Amino acid sequence: MSQLSYSRLSHFLRISANKLTVLRTGTEIKPGPACCVQFTRCQRAVDSKALQERQKQQMAKGLPKQKPITGVKQVVVVASGKGGVGKSTTAVNLALGLMANDPLKSVGLLDADVYGPSIPKLMNLKGNPELNDNNLMLPLTNYGVPCMSMGFLVDDVAPIVWRGLMVMSAIERLIRQVDWGSLDYLVVDMPPGTGDVHLSISQNIPIAGAVIVSTPQDIALLDARRGAEMFKKLNVPVLGLVQNMSVFQCPNCNHQTHIFGSDGARQLADTLGVQLLGDVPLHLNIRETSDRGQPVVVSFPDSPEAEAYRKVAAAVVQRLEEVNS
Repeated sequence: MSQLSYSRLSHFLRISANKLTVLRTGTEIKPGPACCVQFTRCQRAVDSKALQERQKQQMAKGLPKQKPITGVKQVVVVASGKGGVGKSTTAVNLALGLMANDPLKSVGLLDADVYGPSIPKLMNLKGNPELNDNNLMLPLTNYGVPCMSMGFLVDDVAPIVWRGLMVMSAIERLIRQVDWGSLDYLVVDMPPGTGDVHLSISQNIPIAGAVIVSTPQDIALLDARRGAEMFKKLNVPVLGLVQNMSVFQCPNCNHQTHIFGSDGARQLADTLGVQLLGDVPLHLNIRETSDRGQPVVVSFPDSPEAEAYRKVAAAVVQRLEEVNS
């Protein structure tokens, strides 16, 4: 088997991006000093009626048809409107929690955050994915979870400086050109915000449901609401909210402090008419195990922190059953 390197992928993506580039007027521009003038004249020649007709034609084409990922039964996306709220840690422990609750289920993990991939660190995985005989990438696996991430193709400190078309091409390859095998669930760690990646994934593959992660802090809840509203507009079921870093308990005296506020995500869930999937505490154990690449669900399965994630996983499965019924 051969390996897919960063340089090879970049070459493929540049070719794909070039193929996607289309002149807005459809008029060929000849090289030479007069090209700018010619382009301007062409633009001015297009009247409002022609523009309206073209817009109607584009709208008639509609959105791209959704195509399931081969071998994957259900796709669950984990998103947040804001970075730094523990979305990736939640996605990893959710995937492991799904397996812990039902060992017969197979779960995969896709890191869709091209610019800031976290899954390699959280899952303690390194190396380039190999290619099978069909030229599909083989996921790297740890703790029984096959994983795919842009982080497997670049150095730990290498910045990914790509324009939108190359990012979209990378996402397409991470989705379509990976041999996932047979999976009951594919958990997708989405990038922060509400951008092109969210639109591309939501419009191109059927998503069983979205999990929104937020802290109870007001500023995080504002963006969490934007994320939930985005998925509603894209007709993606919002399974519910996870209130992360909900409470800090002093390890010495057991006094509880709501550092980021109390029950903000619960109130937002009520406002949106969705379920609160669970509370995850702000705990040193979660941070330390994540930094070591040993997620708390597998490294401390009997801890209250691991139990919190397993409850979230159970609530996600219940909501999926409700949505599909």
